Amino acid sequence: MPELPEVETTRRGIQAHIIGPVISEIRINNPNLRWPVPSEALMKALPGQKILSVIRRGKYLLLNCGNGHLILHLGMSGSLRILKQAVAAEKHEHIEILFNNGKVLRLRDPRRFGAALWTEQPPYEHPLLSSLGPEPLADDFDGEYLFQQTRNRRCSIKNLIMDAHVVVGVGNIYASESLFHAGIRPAKAASRLSLKSCHQLVLAIKKILTRAIAAGGTTLRDFTDSNGQAGYFSQRLFVYGREGENCLQCTGMIKRKLIGQRSSFYCPYCQK
Repeated sequence: MPELPEVETTRRGIQAHIIGPVISEIRINNPNLRWPVPSEALMKALPGQKILSVIRRGKYLLLNCGNGHLILHLGMSGSLRILKQAVAAEKHEHIEILFNNGKVLRLRDPRRFGAALWTEQPPYEHPLLSSLGPEPLADDFDGEYLFQQTRNRRCSIKNLIMDAHVVVGVGNIYASESLFHAGIRPAKAASRLSLKSCHQLVLAIKKILTRAIAAGGTTLRDFTDSNGQAGYFSQRLFVYGREGENCLQCTGMIKRKLIGQRSSFYCPYCQK
């Protein structure tokens, strides 16, 4: 699924195209996403408005339309595409925002786990956003904060850093990669981490996400970029998806373990 670097790359990819022109029309081709799309509210509120900014909060995109915010989530397989209106909408392009310059922003979501919601209240007070943890690249996400979050927590450290109430946007791929670079096994109980290990893990998370954003994210089978082209630049993954292959840091073999119903990859020699 699209993770934080993919969502951030999408934000950067679409904002230059949608900030400025006037919204002329919105089409709801299928309102049955993860939550019902508020079709009537969108068709009443959006035409005639301009998108003033595109902000990312975790894996959510917030489109500031002046009179409210459109909250988008790409779900498991969603993507946003900027196209000419003359290009016919495809089967899974459920929402179209048409602009007066002839372009259209389309939300494509084959699995329909994404979301498109509308709020006229401060967006960070929305129920989906109000209880989210800090951004992983923000200053308030540091080793001391993570150490306090691990106290008396019996869950695995991998599950903890993937909990959006603790820190937002650290998905399965980047959690595995960050734990590898911090030298911590994904199944290790969160409460067993020392303050030093928490500092190392926070630094690894920031480093891995920063690299991924700079490179444009990780190529995923179901993801297309804002121009409808195939994927992002591929990342050099050290452990994720490499079960049975040699570790790139030692002579060990990468193993896979199911943690919280998700595949976790690690090196038994480099991670303790």
